[in-house]
Amino acid sequence: MGKTRSSLKPAPGLAAAICIGLGLGLGLSLAAPGTVHAAYPDKPVRIVLGFAAGGNTDQLARILAKGLKDTLGQDVTVENKPGAAGNLAADYVAKAPADGSVLFMAAVNSAINYSLVKKSAFDLLKDFAPVGMMARVPNLLVVHPSVPAKTAKELADTIKKNPGKLTFVSSGQGTSIHMTGELFKQRIGGDTPHTAFRGSAPALAELTANQAQFMFDNLPSALPHVRSGKLRALAVTSAERSPVAPEIPTMIESGFAGFTVTSWTGVLAPARTPADVVATLNAAIAKVLDKPETRQQLEALGAVAVKQSPAEFGAFIKAETDQWAKVVKTSGVTVE
Repeated sequence: MGKTRSSLKPAPGLAAAICIGLGLGLGLSLAAPGTVHAAYPDKPVRIVLGFAAGGNTDQLARILAKGLKDTLGQDVTVENKPGAAGNLAADYVAKAPADGSVLFMAAVNSAINYSLVKKSAFDLLKDFAPVGMMARVPNLLVVHPSVPAKTAKELADTIKKNPGKLTFVSSGQGTSIHMTGELFKQRIGGDTPHTAFRGSAPALAELTANQAQFMFDNLPSALPHVRSGKLRALAVTSAERSPVAPEIPTMIESGFAGFTVTSWTGVLAPARTPADVVATLNAAIAKVLDKPETRQQLEALGAVAVKQSPAEFGAFIKAETDQWAKVVKTSGVTVE
C-alpha cells in the first residue's frame, strides 16, 4: 500500500479560500460571552447520515464513531436517516440542539444538493457549523474493454468523433457519480448520453455487459472490476494518485487541468454550536485520524484521511458548492 502522508495537508489553494468561508459565518458558532458549559461531551453523541447502513459513507461514519468513543470517553453512535438525497438527515441535524450531541456526516452530495435541490428546509452554508473533514475517496474513470481509448484524453477524442454514440452510466440522477460525468462532458464539449440506475451495482453490471461505454464510480466499487479485467481504468479524479491503485494516473496528469473530484466526508454540527465544543470535536477527530489502525481501515475502503480545521473545512464546503453550482446549472440536471 502507498503512503497517505500527503493526504493530511489542506487542499491546494484552500488557504486563499478560508477568508471566504469565514465571511459566510461557517464555523463562527460562538457561545455568548460569559456562558458556562458543562464539560463536553456530558451525554451520548449521535452521528446522523443520509445513507442506508452498509455503504461507504456509513462504514466511514462507524469508523469515526468508534474512534471518537475511545477518544472522548462517551458513547458515540451512528444513526441512518436515508431519504431526499441525504437532505432528510441534514434537516434533522440542522434543527437539533446546538450542543454537539447530534452531528451530521456530510458528504459531497451535500454540496451538490445545495444547487440541485431547489426547495430545501435548510441552508448548508448558514445552518451548520463545520467541525472538520474526515476522508476523501477518489472516483475512477472506467471504460468497457471494447472501447479503444487507453487514456482519458483518448476517450474524450473518441466521444467527440462519435457524437451521441458512447453512453455513460451512473448510480443515480444527481449523484456525485452522475455529476462527475456531467463535469467531464462539459470539459470535453462532447455529446454523450447518460443513463441513471439505482446504485452503482446495476450501473456497473450494465457497463460490464457492454450496454454502456464508460462511467465514473467510487474507486472501491469499480476497482475489483478493473482487477478482474472486466473494465479498464483510465484515471482517478483525485488531485494525487490513489495509494490503493498508484499505477492509475490522475485526470490532471491526463491533461485535464483542475479536474479534481472526490467523494469526501466530514462532520457538521448545528449552527450556534459553541466554539469550544467544535474545537474539542475537531481535536478528537484529528486524534482518531492519526491512529495507524484508522488509516488502515480507511485505506481498505479506498479512502485517505484528511485533517482540516473548522475554518478550512468551511472554506472547502463553500468552494465545493460553488463548483457544483456551475456544473448543475450548465447541465440542466434536475431531481424530483
